[in-house]
Amino acid sequence: MPQLRTALAQNFNQAVNQIRPSAIREFDQQISDIDGIIKLTLGQPDFNVPEHVKEAAVRSINENHSGYTPQRGIPELRQAISDYLLQTTSVRYSPESEIVVTVGASEAIMSSLAAILNPGDKVIVPTPAFPLYFAAVELNQATVIPIDTSADEFVLTPEKLQAVLDEEPRVKAIILNYPNNPTGIEYTEQELVTLANVLKNHDIYVIADEIYNELTYGVTHHSIAALLPEQTIVINGLSKSHSMTGYRLGYFAAPADFVTKASKVHAFWVTCPSNPAQYAALEALTNGLQDAAVMRTAYEERLTYIKAEFRKMGFQIGQTTGAFYLFAGIPPTFNGDSTTFALALAKSAKVGVIPGAAFGPGGERYIRVSYASSLRDLQTAVKRISTFLKTNTSNTLEEVNK
Repeated sequence: MPQLRTALAQNFNQAVNQIRPSAIREFDQQISDIDGIIKLTLGQPDFNVPEHVKEAAVRSINENHSGYTPQRGIPELRQAISDYLLQTTSVRYSPESEIVVTVGASEAIMSSLAAILNPGDKVIVPTPAFPLYFAAVELNQATVIPIDTSADEFVLTPEKLQAVLDEEPRVKAIILNYPNNPTGIEYTEQELVTLANVLKNHDIYVIADEIYNELTYGVTHHSIAALLPEQTIVINGLSKSHSMTGYRLGYFAAPADFVTKASKVHAFWVTCPSNPAQYAALEALTNGLQDAAVMRTAYEERLTYIKAEFRKMGFQIGQTTGAFYLFAGIPPTFNGDSTTFALALAKSAKVGVIPGAAFGPGGERYIRVSYASSLRDLQTAVKRISTFLKTNTSNTLEEVNK
């Protein structure tokens, strides 16, 4: 096996040296070898891709759609995205000049940030937040300005936003993710209005990651793009709404001047998304807009169940109304940090969750529980966690983890 020359081993991009691997994936891998573990760790829907969507991908292969596509995506898909966004954001985006199809929503975020950030720029990220945002900003030699929302029921307040903008002259963008990963919090229309009233007075980009927009329970999703179309970059995809995580199909939509710049980054990084994924997405957005309803009903049932059960066990539970995560405050009878608790839970109870510390300021003393798993698995996990809480104390957590 080749060994890298010693001098080269010290010669990497410093931005890469400074970022950590995904704390979510790192912890998930750490506990994956535990025999019999039920993993409620990743945001991987347990539903199959709808049959008609899979058939569209196969049809694309059989019809020899094997060449390069237009770098911004096939025209039919961009039109379908435009139609969908008109329904969900009330903004009409031109399929020719204001939409780019990407390799997953992650690439949409990376391309967008790379197009706007210069060394020394700053990006506001309300926390707890998906760790990708921190790494994406830092890879572009910019700085994350976290705003801890834990004292405000995990909702960014206009007062805290205004205070940061007053103090930080080099803020280039804010990343808003809602429904939120990891908290499951969805912003109300009025909450978005109050934030928009602050943001409209500042020349900054609003990156709205709305990948979970189809998964809300008892509330309606509203896009901040409807309030600030001239500032907003909408990020979305098919991973969560149609269980197409492995297809890696996302997109961004924004004013044409921005898209012209960001599409250059996208084109040099990935050239274009794959044909089968694009034709599958076209089918999903043309004939499968109701596909998410079946999943949404099941997720809501699971959420109702685990919220009640976790509260009985002494966890602190907020007003979770979206995505498929429960962000649960560790019972006060247990001392120590979230990683110690989650690791002991995995080893002793054989239930895998993600420590809240993985999601930045405000996440400590919480765990993220993914209910993108069967109700049967959730019921078994609840029984195991209940037994774990009754038979362990703070003093035994360290012993379990040895």
